[in-house]
Amino acid sequence: MQFEHRQQRLLPWPKFIHRVARSAAVAGLMIAASLLLGMAGYHWIAGLHWIDSLLNASMILTGMGPVDHLEGAAAKLFASFYAIFSGVAFLTIMGVLLAPVFHRFLHKFHLGEEGK
Repeated sequence: MQFEHRQQRLLPWPKFIHRVARSAAVAGLMIAASLLLGMAGYHWIAGLHWIDSLLNASMILTGMGPVDHLEGAAAKLFASFYAIFSGVAFLTIMGVLLAPVFHRFLHKFHLGEEGK
């Protein structure tokens, strides 16, 4: 996604809303992919049912913590790596989601500074 240069005019509202919607769609796809990865791991590695896998992956991805007690080294290793991945994914997703808003704020602030 390319943003306008600091010397360009501020993006009109309809185009800005489109940019925010596109960022939200990308963030939604990233959430879905992360959730599917967690569900697959909890199902095939930890041996949980799909609904329990969804619950555990959702709870880890949102930072709430695991629900089920896991048995076996492979399941515990997966849960550890998925928790680390989830922390990084959360920060990345928030960056993608909020980038257009921060850019607009900074761009508007910079345009105001140039006018002085």
